[in-house]
Amino acid sequence: MRKPSNPLAPATASPAGTAAPLGRRAVLAAAAGAGTVAALGITATTASASAPATTASSRAAGRPASVTVTARPAAEAERLRLGQALRGSEFQPTGLYAPAGTPLSLTVRPHDGLVPTLWIGAWDYYGEITEPRGYPLARGANTVTDPHGGPVYLTLTGHGERADVLFRSGAVRMPVFTLGRTTEADYRHQLDTLTASPWVELHAPHTIMTLTREGALLYRDEDHAALLRLVETIIDSHARISGLDGSKPVHRRKAGPYHFTEVSKVPTGVGAYATHGYNGFPRAYLDRATTVEGLRTRGWGLYHELGHLHQQMAYKPGGLTEVTVNIYSLAAQRTLKQPSNLLTVDPETGLTVFQTSRAKFGTDGLAYEKSFGAYEKLVPLRQLELAFGEDFWPRLHKLVREENPQSDYTQDAKRYRALATYSSRIAGYDLTDFYVNTWAFPIDAVGRAELAALNLPRPPVDPSTLSD
Repeated sequence: MRKPSNPLAPATASPAGTAAPLGRRAVLAAAAGAGTVAALGITATTASASAPATTASSRAAGRPASVTVTARPAAEAERLRLGQALRGSEFQPTGLYAPAGTPLSLTVRPHDGLVPTLWIGAWDYYGEITEPRGYPLARGANTVTDPHGGPVYLTLTGHGERADVLFRSGAVRMPVFTLGRTTEADYRHQLDTLTASPWVELHAPHTIMTLTREGALLYRDEDHAALLRLVETIIDSHARISGLDGSKPVHRRKAGPYHFTEVSKVPTGVGAYATHGYNGFPRAYLDRATTVEGLRTRGWGLYHELGHLHQQMAYKPGGLTEVTVNIYSLAAQRTLKQPSNLLTVDPETGLTVFQTSRAKFGTDGLAYEKSFGAYEKLVPLRQLELAFGEDFWPRLHKLVREENPQSDYTQDAKRYRALATYSSRIAGYDLTDFYVNTWAFPIDAVGRAELAALNLPRPPVDPSTLSD
């Protein structure tokens, strides 16, 4: 894997704190047993993750572990299918840790001709070692020595093909909590006994959470099953607002889980970030990412960063990178029955952003990108739901996936046009007045002509008058 660079999306970052303002950006552009990884696509046939190691030597040297890995579509192919800006994770975890400089011996037996790739290491965009290292494997015996060490993952690109991988020696087990399989007592015993690994993981069907041992110990007494169910609920909220309902092959959820990783450092003022393959959270954010109460009530940063891994490219000009992402954040809030961030009252003005933005309509020199604050820019996107139904954004996502219009990062005007025209098509009404005259979006003459060519009626209710 590589650091993000154009023409693919840059990474995006959230400021530190309990909620991430929209405008902040950072320029960035095996198996431990059936109980550990079965839900994530790898089936382990030996060495149970929840069975404690019996001796110090077994913890240090590891025990043979055999896993069966099942092929999935590549992350880039999934990004293109979904029309998204960022690639998701394609890693399949093994529950193993490879110490630095230690030969890792393994044997590969393909069932269907495909041979997996081995990955060792953790994601850490701003750290000294920024990404895992990939090692293509061969049929039969392999020996891999990684200079840095780290968690062990596999990838196998395809469509359901399988391969067995026997880890013979050189790896040690990580403490792993797997939703539906691991008990809290088992997990705590692992934390106490599997001390050779500096990494810990939490697994659920759509979730990999990779934590340092120190980070995991901070909240070892949490209800980890409840935590993972909550993360799965948040991921589900993002899937639903994205229209990923499986009604057609193009509307399937992405293959594999989302990867949330504790990282060693972030720039000053940044609380978390998103980039290709994962979301990064420093230890200071773990009180919101790895506790049930924190994630439920103060988890906007995680909702937001996960949202970046759902954003569609077609209608995401640069000026909306930190705006359309919060379509998903608001969906998570509604799912969790939280009050909307758009209804937060400014203590200085006593007004919500619905009210402050409305006061700017019609003023001289009004320009969407420059005249409105971070949360005010989100208001018109919420007003479209209020006017045309809670299924507005799911329907728009689905239409974009089906038509899959292409644009790159130099074509902001094209993507603003796409936002206005796709919105009008989904609403069934001409939204020129809403976008151009009221909110002063930078819809150029070509875009206005495209809107007129749709020959749609004016909406019976002005969306800009609506609020939660």
